[in-house]
Amino acid sequence: MFLGGYEQHATTALGDLLDGCSSLIELEHGLVQVDDQVQAMLAAPVDALVNILDPGQDGITHIGKDGVAVHGQAHVVEPRLADALEVDRARIGRRAGHDHLGLVLFGHVAHLIIVNETVLVDAVGYHIIVLAGEVGGRTVGQVAAVAEIDASIEGDKALLKEKEAEFYTNMLALPNLPDADLLPGGKENNEPLRYIGEKHSFDFEPKHHVDLCTDLGLIDYERGVKLAGGGNWMYTGMGARLEWALLNYFIDTHTADGYDFILPPHMLEYQCGLTAGQFPKFADEVFKIANHPTEGGTFYMLPTAEAALASVYRDEILTEADLPKKFFAYTPCFRREAGSHRADERGMVRGHQFNKVEMFQFTTPEGSDEAFEELVKKAENLVAGLGLHFRTVKLAAGDCSASMARTYDIEILIPSMNGYKEVSSVSNARDYQARRGNIRYRRADGKLDYVHTLNGSGLATSRIFPAIVEQNQRADGSIVVPEVLRKYLGGIEIIKK
Repeated sequence: MFLGGYEQHATTALGDLLDGCSSLIELEHGLVQVDDQVQAMLAAPVDALVNILDPGQDGITHIGKDGVAVHGQAHVVEPRLADALEVDRARIGRRAGHDHLGLVLFGHVAHLIIVNETVLVDAVGYHIIVLAGEVGGRTVGQVAAVAEIDASIEGDKALLKEKEAEFYTNMLALPNLPDADLLPGGKENNEPLRYIGEKHSFDFEPKHHVDLCTDLGLIDYERGVKLAGGGNWMYTGMGARLEWALLNYFIDTHTADGYDFILPPHMLEYQCGLTAGQFPKFADEVFKIANHPTEGGTFYMLPTAEAALASVYRDEILTEADLPKKFFAYTPCFRREAGSHRADERGMVRGHQFNKVEMFQFTTPEGSDEAFEELVKKAENLVAGLGLHFRTVKLAAGDCSASMARTYDIEILIPSMNGYKEVSSVSNARDYQARRGNIRYRRADGKLDYVHTLNGSGLATSRIFPAIVEQNQRADGSIVVPEVLRKYLGGIEIIKK
C-alpha cells in the first residue's frame, strides 16, 4: 500500500501501473486486494515497517502468483504505524475520497508498508520484497487471525515486561567491586591499622554502662521500652544534655572543617535507598510508612543520612569546578534490626533509633582516594578529641558493605564488652552510587563522567555514649566529662549523683 498526501498524479500513475491486473492480491490475513476497478485496499491497521524505495529505481516490476517483486534499495524509517492507519472503510480507489487513504507517488518514490505472515516484520533486504503471501479470489474479510495474533503479542509483551523487571532487579542487587588491595574473606581477615589513645586501667571493678546510666539517672531504659517497645531508650536529665553536647561537638568540628550542614527529611522515597545501594536488598530491614499522604510509592524512615545525601544531586550534572562537595548531616536513624539478647550487648549498643552525624563527599575519580583519607582522619580526630581509646581497622573485601569498594572502621573500646565496637565506618563507593543515581559532572574538556561518592559516620552517639561512661567512670560511680564537651554542659566536669 502507498502512503502520502493526496496528489492526483499519484493515483493515476498507480492505476496505469496496475491496469491489466484483474485479480485479488491478498496477504495471509486479508490485508490488500486489487482488481480492475479497485487498485488497493487497506483492511486493518497493522504493526509494520515503512520502507522507502530509492528514487530513480525501477519500482514495482512484477505482480504474480507469488506476490509483488520490488526493485530498489529499501530503508527502514518507522517501526510502528498501527494507530495512524485506521479508516472507516478499508478501500483505496483510483481516485481517493476524502475519507480514504490516498495513493501518492512523489516522483518515483514509493512509501510501502511491508507485512509478513505473522504480522512481525522481517528485515528488508535489497532487490526483492514479497508483499503477498498468495494470490486468490477470496475477500478481505478474513481477518480474525489478526486479532488472535494481536492477543498473542500482548501476552508476549506482558511476559517481556515481567522478565525485564526481573532482570533489572537482579542487576541492581549486584555488589560493588572491592578495591584490589583488600584482603579476601570476611571479618576474620580484617586488618587493624593503628591503635590510638591510652587504654584505661581500673583499680576497681568497673561497672556496665547500663548500671552507671541507671544509677546516675542518665538513661531510663524501662520507660523507653514502655513508650516504644524493645530496642529503645529514653535520655533523661544530664544524659540528655550529654547526648546533645556530643552532637554539638561533632557539628562544630565539621563546620570548622568547611563542610556544609544539612538537615534532610527523615522520610525518604524508594529511589533514595536504591541510589545508596541499600535497596532492593535491604528494603525489608527499614521502617516503612504505611499511610504516607504521597501517592504512587512507599516511603521509608531513613536508616542513615547517607541514604538522603547520596541522592542530593540525583539525575543532575555538576561541573568539575563544583567538586568536591562536602556535606554533613544530623539525623536520628531508624532500623528494624532487633536488639541482641546477648548480655554483652545489652543497653545502647543496638537499637531501633539512634542519633548520628554523617559526613559525605562528591568528588572526581582523581580526588577519590584523597577524600577517603580525609574522612578517615576526621573520624579519628573526633574520637581522639574525646580522649577515648580506639583503633582503625581496614575491612576485608567480604566484610565491606555491598555498595562500597573499601571501608575503614573506627572501633572504640567498651570495657564491659571486653572488645571494640564500630562507631564510624568510612567508605568509598567509587562511582557505584553515582551510576545508580545518574550523578555526573562535566570535565573541563567538556566530557561527562560519573562522580565518586564517599561517606563516613562523624559520629554515631549510641556507642560513643557507653564508651564515655565506661572508660571515664570512677570508683565512686561518677563519670568524668571529656574536656571538649564541658563548654556545652555549662562547665560541668564530673557527672555524679
